[in-house]
Amino acid sequence: MRAMVLEEIGRPLILRDIPCPEPKPSEVRIKIHACGVCRTDLHIVDGELPHPKLPLILGHQVVGIIDKPGEDASKHRIGDRVGVPWLGGCCHTCEFCVSGRENLCDRAIYTGYMKDGGYAEYCTAHEDFVLELPQNDDDLHTAPLLCAGLIGYRAFRLAGRTKTIGFYGFGSSAHILIQVALSLGCEVYVFTRPGDEKTQAFARSLGAKWAGGSDQLPPVGLDAALIFAPVGALYPQALKAVKKGGRVISAGIHMSDIPSFPYELLWEERSLSSVANLTRKDGVDFMQLVKKLPLKVSVNAFTLEKANEALTAIRRGTIEGSAVLIIHNSNRMKECLKYFDLNSGEML
Repeated sequence: MRAMVLEEIGRPLILRDIPCPEPKPSEVRIKIHACGVCRTDLHIVDGELPHPKLPLILGHQVVGIIDKPGEDASKHRIGDRVGVPWLGGCCHTCEFCVSGRENLCDRAIYTGYMKDGGYAEYCTAHEDFVLELPQNDDDLHTAPLLCAGLIGYRAFRLAGRTKTIGFYGFGSSAHILIQVALSLGCEVYVFTRPGDEKTQAFARSLGAKWAGGSDQLPPVGLDAALIFAPVGALYPQALKAVKKGGRVISAGIHMSDIPSFPYELLWEERSLSSVANLTRKDGVDFMQLVKKLPLKVSVNAFTLEKANEALTAIRRGTIEGSAVLIIHNSNRMKECLKYFDLNSGEML
């Protein structure tokens, strides 16, 4: 099979022809139709997430169909359309796993980091950690839901009941989550890189009440602020923007150092926290929500061979919405691709 392989940290991925993986007991093999490209993939390539499996096939926003079950795998059938997210396994016995917090398990397995992921024609996954997908969207627009959607959803859950909420960074995750937040009656305030008028306009087009630079304060106090950009300096800025008792939550897996700040910013029961991965319940609940709530997912499509270009575009911040690799042209994909220029990755 064809795969884009990371062989050395800090180097571009290389297109290789490698053996198709065989599913282990309780695993299924998946014929991949599409795979989202995530900022986490960049953190792995850049060595900011330590000790990845090498050589490694990146990718943890996988959409495809089950092609072959392994021994004792009985929860899904051949031909089922499924998704493979970041969390790919856990120990099932530690204090976190038995309390429904397997996202904190010390022996968790992560797709596209500790085991091969979706920048390939096939991958394997444990049958307990694949998600049944809603049938109301095509493969290309479903892929970003497997991480960008899920992580944003978990961060939103941790924010609690909010009326006014801020998003620092407006990329793949935030442009999906804003639609969820608005459907639940929230007012959303968006912060981008200073001077990024294009992204601010994109946020307003999706319903943001206000959009401005991350160096600005919103016109109202916020109940919560979610940080999607991997910039530690946004923490104290977000603390200035939230009300008494407000929450600031980082949705990223990696962030630059948080600078020191005066205690008065944290005073009056403001709090700081982070999101670590996701639970299986998050995945099931979010997919149920997606069935009821049609989401507009903005996608830039790339062929598998152009995975390095997709990563570069994310690094430069030139992607509006999500980047997705096209692996196999399913019937769902063929209809969608009528509207894409694969040379640029943009809508026609």
